[in-house]
Amino acid sequence: MMVNSTQVLYFLLTAYVDTEGLGSLYFFIIMCLYTFILFSNLLLIVLICVNRSLHEPMYIFLCSLFVSELFGSTGVFPLLLVQVLSDSNIVTRSFCFVQIFCVYSYVSIESFNLAAMAYDRYLAICCPLQYNTRMTTKKVGGLIAFTWILPFLGTAVLISLSAPLQLCGNVITKIFCGNYGVVKLACFDTIINNVFGIIYVIISIVIPLVLILYTYMKILKVCYSGSKQTRQKALSTCTPHMASLINFSFGCCFQVLLSRIDLTLPRVLDILLTVYFLTCQPLFNPLMYGLKLPKIHNICKRLLCGDV
Repeated sequence: MMVNSTQVLYFLLTAYVDTEGLGSLYFFIIMCLYTFILFSNLLLIVLICVNRSLHEPMYIFLCSLFVSELFGSTGVFPLLLVQVLSDSNIVTRSFCFVQIFCVYSYVSIESFNLAAMAYDRYLAICCPLQYNTRMTTKKVGGLIAFTWILPFLGTAVLISLSAPLQLCGNVITKIFCGNYGVVKLACFDTIINNVFGIIYVIISIVIPLVLILYTYMKILKVCYSGSKQTRQKALSTCTPHMASLINFSFGCCFQVLLSRIDLTLPRVLDILLTVYFLTCQPLFNPLMYGLKLPKIHNICKRLLCGDV
């Protein structure tokens, strides 16, 4: 049925409409995931802020990463909890675009943050004598500002192109609002939206990924030609970053494919891949960095054992 654009005041998120009486179980699982995300990321943010020994560029970038994960999770999980508990799949038009802004800017911020962290490790391992002069406090602040401001501006432009569209439907087959899901409901040609959407993906994901791969190729080259101590230092600090990058890239690639290409997947698999995309970084990163980085691991251990 055709729907006039003035009538589209809400959207239906139909991916999880059939709870089959398991709404309470789903609510409990999602609540546990969100609670862990909040607790673990907030804990590491506080640890980095209050411990002077962690006031180094690598940990400042990590703090920015954890803040972005809290931001992205809060844009999705509270609404998801309300919808599962009330067994409702309706979201207002305005809140849908707020959710798009949170999720898309979060993904872009995460991508740029990982690129900044890779650059930091490149300088620390490949140019150790010049590290302190090249990775100054001013430069760290500039990189973090760029990491946050550019995604906010890019996502704002993305939404400004999508919000005025005249829509001929209001059904989005996802568990959260996606920009391309809204664009596909448009009554008229959306070539500008599609072109800018592709540009947005290239700038937000592809270019940072290429830069990260380039820096790690340089790091690996130095590791193989350097001493055993250099290799151990590189492995201890770069392993969590590479694991986080692989995890993030895997989730993003599947999400981009699912949104841009009309793949026919079983509903359960589609939901699982979407949930993985939403939770992979906020759940994975605190565990990975908390366990693998010695400074954070030791501080967490002393805190949990009461030896502070």
